[in-house]
Amino acid sequence: MCRTVHISMSPTPDPVSPPAAVLARPPQGPWSVSGHWTVYGLGRLPVELQAQPCPAGPLVLDGSALAAMDSAGAWVLQRWLMQGATQGQSQGQMEGQSQPPTTFTLLHWPAPWQALMARMAEHGLAPPLAAPSPGLLERRGRATLEAARQAQALLVFIGQVTVAALGVLRHPARLRWRTVLRHIQIGGFDALPLIGLMSFLLGVVVAYQASAQLRSYGANVLVVDLVGFAMLREFAPLMTAILIAGRSGSAYAAQIGTMVVTEEVDALRTIGINPLELLVLPKVLALLVVMPLLTVFADITGVLGGMVMARSELHVGMVEFAQRFGRQMQGPALLLGVGKSLVFAVVIVVIGCFQGFRTRGSADSVGRHTTLSVVQSIFIVIVADALFSVVFNMLDL
Repeated sequence: MCRTVHISMSPTPDPVSPPAAVLARPPQGPWSVSGHWTVYGLGRLPVELQAQPCPAGPLVLDGSALAAMDSAGAWVLQRWLMQGATQGQSQGQMEGQSQPPTTFTLLHWPAPWQALMARMAEHGLAPPLAAPSPGLLERRGRATLEAARQAQALLVFIGQVTVAALGVLRHPARLRWRTVLRHIQIGGFDALPLIGLMSFLLGVVVAYQASAQLRSYGANVLVVDLVGFAMLREFAPLMTAILIAGRSGSAYAAQIGTMVVTEEVDALRTIGINPLELLVLPKVLALLVVMPLLTVFADITGVLGGMVMARSELHVGMVEFAQRFGRQMQGPALLLGVGKSLVFAVVIVVIGCFQGFRTRGSADSVGRHTTLSVVQSIFIVIVADALFSVVFNMLDL
């Protein structure tokens, strides 16, 4: 593999417009190598030389007009010479004749540039060796370090949001209430049809799957307890959070990420506006209001779906279903689900906005971090729900 070595006998050429490198053959005499054979002076000469390889046989290269040369120029010239030798050998094999190899003599070349050409010839023009692919342990180590850095950055972001929230609490007039109301409409009211349909069908599925087992034991009425506890404690808050993470969390990340790419966030800081107060806190407050309401709406529609399926499959009347539901669901079932939804709301907003602020450079980064926001939000919501189940079981709730 050839090492990059820059050698020049003249002052460093102007990188803007140095004299171009020229390789010319007069009608008689040696080939003339002139100009700056450097990375700045080669221009399109490498492409032109590749299209017109040198002739086979001995060559004389006159370097009396050569102004400067570095390893890039020596590499291009050496490649041109070797291409001529290779093509001459191939042509000779096809014609059944021996072609003389391309040899060259350097005439009037300074010693450093002769040494550079000799070094190029010695090491050859083989492409650089590809870097070895990292092993499994190295890949896992890099992934772990990246996850640790991202976790640290997330903690810093949470601290910054907390400081901004405390500042708004001291000065409530700084909170933009119209922005909060707009996010309540977009993230809450506009999501009602999707949440309602999803929870209704989920209640239908839960009751239908339970009907076969309950019917065999003659415990048809227990479908009320199963649907009620499943929807109020688990499915309604969890599925609502997952849908909001995919619907609103991704929108938060995409909006902030686009503003970062277009430098609108930097413009906000320039004019003295804290981006966290404008872009994050209204979303947090809006989702804290919206998520409990959506969870209660999902509870109602989910129980309604279970009620319809219980009447169809288990012949449990709606009045009987409602009466038993009122007796059995007394206690913390509804409050536990609503309480979990508040935690899920904070997770969705923080992760979505955090990934949005981490966007850098291009639209591809916006898409990548938007996807990460959805994946991480759903994952953390599920982990938090599992932790809630463990804690509630320990507290006998």
